[in-house]
Amino acid sequence: MMIARRALLLVAASGIVTTPIRAATPPVVRVGLLRLGTVSWEVDVIRRHGFDAEAGVAIEPVQFATSQATQTALQAGRVDMVVSDWLWVSRQRGEGADWTFVPFSSATGALVAPASSPVRELPDLKGRRLGIAGSPIDKSWLILRAYAKERYGFDPDEATQKSFGAPSLLLEEAKLGRLDAMLNFWPFAAKAEAIGMRTILPVEDAVRGLGIGPGVPFIGYVFSQAWAERNRAALAGFLAAARQARGVLATSDAEWQTLMPLTGAANQAELDHLRAHYRAGIPKEWGPAEQQDAARLYQVLAKIGGPALVGAATTIAPGTFWPAASL
Repeated sequence: MMIARRALLLVAASGIVTTPIRAATPPVVRVGLLRLGTVSWEVDVIRRHGFDAEAGVAIEPVQFATSQATQTALQAGRVDMVVSDWLWVSRQRGEGADWTFVPFSSATGALVAPASSPVRELPDLKGRRLGIAGSPIDKSWLILRAYAKERYGFDPDEATQKSFGAPSLLLEEAKLGRLDAMLNFWPFAAKAEAIGMRTILPVEDAVRGLGIGPGVPFIGYVFSQAWAERNRAALAGFLAAARQARGVLATSDAEWQTLMPLTGAANQAELDHLRAHYRAGIPKEWGPAEQQDAARLYQVLAKIGGPALVGAATTIAPGTFWPAASL
């Protein structure tokens, strides 16, 4: 006690004032996401397991109603990062923006038919009622058209009774027998499989059928190149946390049970199919070969989608893919 008191007196006499050492505030990364979207699953795992704190970053999720709203928020500076596709990134860069892309998933969608439908393979679509999620320049639709033309010599755009709509609406229409087939995003294709619908053609298989490798990611994290260069530590921390979360989702079935309310799965069968599709879409490699495959796919899509899809560009804009990314 005497020694401690003498030490305190010496500090006081010297005029030195001691203050507690506080940890630096971690940089914040604002991520725009859809409430029940796949990105929200990954962010939820990150935050519950503390992977963001471990990586020295704080993630602030910002919810939006539509993908277009997330893109608008990114452009307005309300968020630092969203998930979108590299076609959008390339077109924006061609028009002067500086967005850049890191892979998130190679899952995209599938052509699915009700169990009672006469559609068993792609040529059976001729003259049939086909629902298509998204718009006439959705990449899955363009890939399907390109594959059907090259492999079977017909264009579904001309040969089907096509209609475009929201993915959830198409699923309900298919359940009611009002569609012979639907080309839907993968979470809705997974839910369709869970109730006994048949997958006719995964879009990834159509890509391979066009002679393009299977490793092309379709969506990824999109952010400003200038922001990334100013915030390299924050970006590296976020990507490290995302890799950890993806690893958990790839290996832990128990994690999916915890995540079930956020997936929107109505039952265990839906959850099982969602889990299988998600895992199949985790990118395995992202190097020069995969980026060359993306460039080849761009050419296919640009040819069939035209200026409505890619604008005036004929090749992927330089810088579309963030060079420092690792999976």
